Amino acid sequence: MSQEAVNGVPSRGKVLTMDNMNPNLKRIEYAVRGVLVQRAMQIEKELNEGVKKPFKEVIKANIGDAHAMGQKPITFFRQVLALCMYPELLDDNMFPEDAKKRARRILKACGGQSIGAYSASQGIECIRQDVAHYIERRDGGIPSNPDNIYLSTGASDAIVTMLKLLVCGEGRDRTGVMISIPQYPLYSATLAELGAVQISYYLDEENCWSLDVKELRRALNAARQHCNPRVLCIINPGNPTGQVQSRQCIEDVIRFAKEEHLFLMADEVYQDNVYAEGCKFHSFKKVLFEMGPEYSSTMEMASFHSTSKCYMGECGFRGGYMEVINLDPEVKFQLTKLVSVRLCPPVPGQALLDLVVNPPQPSEPSYATFMKERTAVLAALAEKARLTEETFNTVPGITCNPVQGAMYTFPRITLPQKAIDKAKVCSTHANHHNLLTCLDHFMSKCICPQEEGQVPDMYYCIRLLEEEGICLVPGSGFGQRKGTFHFRMTILPPTEKLKVVLQKIRDFHLRFTQEFS
Repeated sequence: MSQEAVNGVPSRGKVLTMDNMNPNLKRIEYAVRGVLVQRAMQIEKELNEGVKKPFKEVIKANIGDAHAMGQKPITFFRQVLALCMYPELLDDNMFPEDAKKRARRILKACGGQSIGAYSASQGIECIRQDVAHYIERRDGGIPSNPDNIYLSTGASDAIVTMLKLLVCGEGRDRTGVMISIPQYPLYSATLAELGAVQISYYLDEENCWSLDVKELRRALNAARQHCNPRVLCIINPGNPTGQVQSRQCIEDVIRFAKEEHLFLMADEVYQDNVYAEGCKFHSFKKVLFEMGPEYSSTMEMASFHSTSKCYMGECGFRGGYMEVINLDPEVKFQLTKLVSVRLCPPVPGQALLDLVVNPPQPSEPSYATFMKERTAVLAALAEKARLTEETFNTVPGITCNPVQGAMYTFPRITLPQKAIDKAKVCSTHANHHNLLTCLDHFMSKCICPQEEGQVPDMYYCIRLLEEEGICLVPGSGFGQRKGTFHFRMTILPPTEKLKVVLQKIRDFHLRFTQEFS
């Protein structure tokens, strides 16, 4: 027998192997939780075990997780959630009456008046109604139909669901999806999983990461040679770039999408995170309807929001929603069927979303505390956005656009040629057991061409992690123009800790540049 036998039965090896698994999954990369984060967690473990490092803690500035960075929860939200989770507290005098009233309303809408029961697949009806009312208030009275609202497990789940509906075809007829570069890796990862074609359009770094319709048209025309472009994805305010689109830009994008018969996906999870003077959030739906029936009655669109960002930062509850506009009724039936397969979004996340879209009102006892906490969070983020931009722009070799919105900065770093050459050497001769030099492992899984612009900023970020304990994400994980190098950093750490992070990056960059000069 050529194969080892167990109890006389030949062993045929594993049923599932790298050779026979779904090939699309091997193409997935998700940089914000990639190899650098794995190494950061390893270093944290080493520090806890007493291993000596040049630093005392790892600061993970790689992801927009507000509470992990020290942001305090909004009191009213947690009070109501506590009451929903443990209804016996409704008899406790320590909770304000408006919190109790909200909890009773939410519990009444739950099966068996328990937040532990399944909900309708589309989400609890009264919460969908509250979301629709929120959208109407936000958009100046433009109607919103609760039947077009789908509650979701964060915005990410709804985005993936919508892309599943949109992707079809084979070969040159395969669905093409336009995504911005730099982009949030959820999009590239999902397109890889679904076997769709990624159509990259570049944001203009020289003009504060603005979006130019000429670039959209260039990308679209080039893509038509090898796929069927059907979808345009927009992130506003931007991630990782932090730009806020002007109303004129949004109008131009809508006209382009209509002219080219594209389905529009508007990722608006940072809609409360606008800091720069002269910038304002405009929802795509509002602009669409204000452009008149020619657009509002025909344009197919889905927009997304989440409880994870803005002033809430409640990432772990996985609450979110999607609103669909002008969807074919038969396709909408299929969408409802698709979300039904997962039974329902997490009910605690739905409850939290209800509080976000229907917060305390001026006449209620919790209003003053709520507004104080909300204002403080957003004011602190605005100050940290300013501080980050100003600090980076004092460092030779780092240039940073204004952080107009969202929670991140995406500065460009100028790297000496010797550092670029060193990264290429590491890429060729790396030891896979040493994450300091595992760039080839990183590259071997990357679906992008192995070209300049993919490796050196990874090498830079690994060195920064090992020498200063700062975990960032290299720009190559989001996409960037060939020959440019960046990193993404969240602005979420508390102000004093953020100052430490910025100083450490400054010191490292100067030292790194000197080493390879």
